[in-house]
Amino acid sequence: MASSITTTPGLHRTPTLLATVELLKPITWFAPMWAFGCGLVSVGVDGLDRWPYIIGGVLLAGPLVCGTSQAVNDWYDRDVDAINEPNRVIPSGRMPGRWGLGVAIAGTVLSLVVGALLGAVVFAATIVGLVLAWAYSAPPFRLKRNGWMGNAAVGLCYEGLPWFTAAAAVIGGMPSAAVITMALLYSIGAHGIMTLNDFKSVGGDRLSGVDSLPVLLGEARAARVACLVMAAPQVVVIALLVHWGFAWHAGAVALLLVAQFACMTRLLADPKRHASWYNATGTTFYVLGMLAAALALSAAG
Repeated sequence: MASSITTTPGLHRTPTLLATVELLKPITWFAPMWAFGCGLVSVGVDGLDRWPYIIGGVLLAGPLVCGTSQAVNDWYDRDVDAINEPNRVIPSGRMPGRWGLGVAIAGTVLSLVVGALLGAVVFAATIVGLVLAWAYSAPPFRLKRNGWMGNAAVGLCYEGLPWFTAAAAVIGGMPSAAVITMALLYSIGAHGIMTLNDFKSVGGDRLSGVDSLPVLLGEARAARVACLVMAAPQVVVIALLVHWGFAWHAGAVALLLVAQFACMTRLLADPKRHASWYNATGTTFYVLGMLAAALALSAAG
């Protein structure tokens, strides 16, 4: 399969701008950019005097680190995608030759430059995010071959690190323990969201030896595990908010969790059919809960 991709006619063509944007998958930038926004809210600091850091951080979380991770993933997944999604930009030949790898390397370098400009703590977080992005897709680690480790890496990159990066960029240093705890809890919950995302590629994963949780556990059991992993951290968030004296915010997160439970009922009835639907509905309630938790931290000052 690899040879059929690398010998595509016209492999020396220069890819179009549209093909490059498609490789970076702007639709995936929403999750880390939303988490970045929650991080800004959570520190409760007027960031108007640090707007260059905020703009730089949004670009870092979305098009740079997340976009780079998409390029890395598509380059090393080009054979699997030829089975699962042959119309993707690399297996289809619209990103010819080794251009996909070149975009991934260029994005890595640019991300490091921007991260360094935003301060030492942000630079360190950028390094962690990029290491996980490459380790997720590239050999010898290829964390995505194991659904437990791979989804943990993605959850941290999509939720925890952007939240942490935003807080660090605004305050110019290490965020509080409460902010870090909240970012980590929502990163854990994102593991379940990533598991549901794996349902769309079960057939290709089995053929290529990728042990996603739907492959390892079976689709019904994997869906139940995903629901548990999404819900449990939110229960902890609710308990912490109550403990810290933010009953209204805790109530908002609890109501949003109840809405997720309603969506989970439909999901579990037919996981393969409804996994994508849940990621467009139940996940919305999840990310709104993130904002409610961030507002509580902001009120704490």
